[in-house]
Amino acid sequence: MMLANPIATPDKTASATGLRTAVAILDRWGATGEQGEAILRVSHSTYARAKRKDGLASINLDRDQLTRVSFVLNMHAALRTIFDNPENLYGFMRMPNDNAFFFGRSPLEVMGEGDIVAVYETFRRIDALRGGQW
Repeated sequence: MMLANPIATPDKTASATGLRTAVAILDRWGATGEQGEAILRVSHSTYARAKRKDGLASINLDRDQLTRVSFVLNMHAALRTIFDNPENLYGFMRMPNDNAFFFGRSPLEVMGEGDIVAVYETFRRIDALRGGQW
């Protein structure tokens, strides 16, 4: 008898919840649909279903997609510790950034190119702003 490894196969309901939450955060940050789809590396139809409250009960996400969802959730958590006001909490990701990594582009512009390294590096820089206390 072969036993299932719960670590190797993430729960489809938890994946859907994480994806819906990440999409809601990206929406609050002002990401376009194309940016959100690229950041999370999901199809247009999956992104649209995740935006609807009743559109996504469960989903299979691969490790890369789950990592991207995690980065979005963790960036949002870090921004919540940095900023008290909603304008900065939700507007920071749209603001041009003069850090050498961003070269005057906003974090959303950089991540919207869809490269996992860009998503990770954006997370790393936001995490460093709050002291990297994770």
